[in-house]
Amino acid sequence: MERRGAELKLFAGNAHPHLAKEIASYLGVPLGEAKVGRFSDGEISIAIEESVRGKDVFVIQPTCHPVNENLMELLIMMDALKRASAWRITAVIPYYGYARQERKTRARDPISAKLVANLITAAGADRVLTLDLHAAAIQGFFDIPVDHLTAVPILADYLKSKGLEDYIVVSPDLGGVTRARTFAERLGGVFTIAIIDKRRPAPNVAEIMNIIGEVEDKTAIIIDDLIDTAGTITQGAQALMERGAREVYACCTHPVLSGPAVERLSFSPIKELIVCNTIPIPPEKHIPQLRQLSVAPLLGEAIIRIHKDLSVSRLFA
Repeated sequence: MERRGAELKLFAGNAHPHLAKEIASYLGVPLGEAKVGRFSDGEISIAIEESVRGKDVFVIQPTCHPVNENLMELLIMMDALKRASAWRITAVIPYYGYARQERKTRARDPISAKLVANLITAAGADRVLTLDLHAAAIQGFFDIPVDHLTAVPILADYLKSKGLEDYIVVSPDLGGVTRARTFAERLGGVFTIAIIDKRRPAPNVAEIMNIIGEVEDKTAIIIDDLIDTAGTITQGAQALMERGAREVYACCTHPVLSGPAVERLSFSPIKELIVCNTIPIPPEKHIPQLRQLSVAPLLGEAIIRIHKDLSVSRLFA
């Protein structure tokens, strides 16, 4: 696949045009001419309106709500680009839908995250660029290179700028302990963390069982990869306050915010909710506690490094 000096091209679907424009502005590269529409029966129509022959193409498309629509747009656009003789196609997927279905928890469960990986590869992707997968092992579902970025430095830098004192980082479950420790280190070498012990009796239902760690008279900072219905994060914040925490901040990379999330967060004790713009948030979900940070510079730098065959891991050195 050796081809030095191929021109960089950016394309985007309808999932998150604002983020795509931010990335294009950061890179100083215009978005490619493409029409993404619908036929009268609802089928997706893609028209690439400029030459991509021999180009190094990046397609920016998070597979957020509506997940299936956005996923199909990504797949069909990559197929069109591949058939138009693009030299290399990188799927830039800030939020990877179906990531929570990455293993079998019961008999006869699908592993949908693997199926989506197969579809992306079959559609023509030569590599994938993504952010904070729900499970890092999803990288292994691909037989093509995956650049797995993290927004932890972005979130940590923002919280450091607030000058918080006597804080403790809280993992919302046992599976998030590694992320919480990494986040604590980025905040300045605070290695003591707390853990919310919960169970899930059903999907999108969380029950808080216990808080592991000393949180009394501390500022608690809950860190997670995503917030969906906000049951875990709001119950966890309430439990932390009941155990003597002074105040609670919550942060995540992906603000899914589905179902009752906005109502729950509005009436929760969370002082500030810090999220990234990997997923577009409609105006009606912009609650007063919300603070959204841009991942465009991070993704833009990664695109430059991929295009120039430089190390992407150096972004986190």
